[in-house]
Amino acid sequence: MNDTAPVQGLRTEVVVIGGGIAGTATAYFLAKAGVPVMLFEKGRIAGEQSSRNWGWVRKQGRDAREIPAIIESLRLWQTLEKELEADLGWRQAGVTYVAHTDAEMARFESWVDKARDYQLDTRLLSSAETDTHLKQSGRRWKGSMYTPSDGRAEPKKVVPAMARAAVKRGVRVFTNCAVRTVETAAGRVSGVVTERGSVKCQTVICAGGAWTRMFCRNLGIDVPQLGVTASVLRTTAAPLITESAVSCGGVTFRRREDGGYTVAGRGAIRFDLVPDALRQLRAFMPGYLMARKHMKLRLSGTFLRAIKTPSRWTADEVTPFEQTRTLDPKPDTAVLERTMARFRTLYPAMQDVGIAEMWGGFIEATPDAVPVMCEADEPRGLFVATGFSGHGFGMGPGAGLLMSELVQRGDARVDITPFHLSRFRNGVRPEPYAFI
Repeated sequence: MNDTAPVQGLRTEVVVIGGGIAGTATAYFLAKAGVPVMLFEKGRIAGEQSSRNWGWVRKQGRDAREIPAIIESLRLWQTLEKELEADLGWRQAGVTYVAHTDAEMARFESWVDKARDYQLDTRLLSSAETDTHLKQSGRRWKGSMYTPSDGRAEPKKVVPAMARAAVKRGVRVFTNCAVRTVETAAGRVSGVVTERGSVKCQTVICAGGAWTRMFCRNLGIDVPQLGVTASVLRTTAAPLITESAVSCGGVTFRRREDGGYTVAGRGAIRFDLVPDALRQLRAFMPGYLMARKHMKLRLSGTFLRAIKTPSRWTADEVTPFEQTRTLDPKPDTAVLERTMARFRTLYPAMQDVGIAEMWGGFIEATPDAVPVMCEADEPRGLFVATGFSGHGFGMGPGAGLLMSELVQRGDARVDITPFHLSRFRNGVRPEPYAFI
């Protein structure tokens, strides 16, 4: 990985834009198949949401369109540590959603019915079974939904390990090097222009996370996408409650390798209004209405900064990607402190456990909270992988494999037609099953 090497005049077959989990996994699997690849990251590998997420790897609770892809990704997760020769903190310890009301339990029952076609190991637990599972007493919950084969891993370990493995397979990784635009010839990709010079290639994969819409808009491609800030904390060392990742009583938590917990909660999602939100208001309204009880809407200086940010630029101009190398939003400390207090109430054993760190992450979402993974209509040879809507960490390895297959042969081992951009243009407004 090189922060300073010149790139002018280099040539490769595929350029991947973005060093998050989707982009890095795509580069890795392409290289594994013998395809020459260069990966360009404007900042550092996994500097944004790929290292800031909860670390959940789950099939449970997903939109049905995602289930075949996440099944494939779970298959990869099971052997990923061995393949990458690295400790990723992978534990196949399950995911549990707890129901507080009859309505929530009915929703879980409905999801299990829909997922039955995929032969998942998800099962419903009674109130008493839930208490036993979570080491509680008093039967305070209606019940829960539990998927034993889901798991967790350590976000700060996974993508750097995958990047190192990609380099061993021949991928050239350039960090602190933003791609400014794509060059074309006769309606097809012919190269990219970076801040350090031009590179010739046949294929470009834009996996730029929260930056993807901005990059693609400069090329005349509309990718419906908005971003929200999520606040997360990690605790000091704590007693073991359960190895399962849990969403319970307005608190979500999962065990960490360091003996603490990663914790988040309701109200820890913040949406800063920006002009682009007004332009996409109709498309995103169903998702907002679904999530509004858990989302803080805010008008801040972000609105004015967005107005001043250019939406168009040429190949010889400094881009927004160079002006902001890493999105590093401030966490909502008040919300996190209330969440930790709630965690202590749910589990009295947490009374003496402290907060070790708080952070914010910027999540990109599509209107239906389902990713975009497809080839753009034009130019030919431009592919997009984005919009994982807060659950891309678990999907990441699978997304990389599927994108690598799509690039090489025009299709993938599972049907990814539901992830095409065209779904936002066919006159039907896709609505989310679950938003963020």
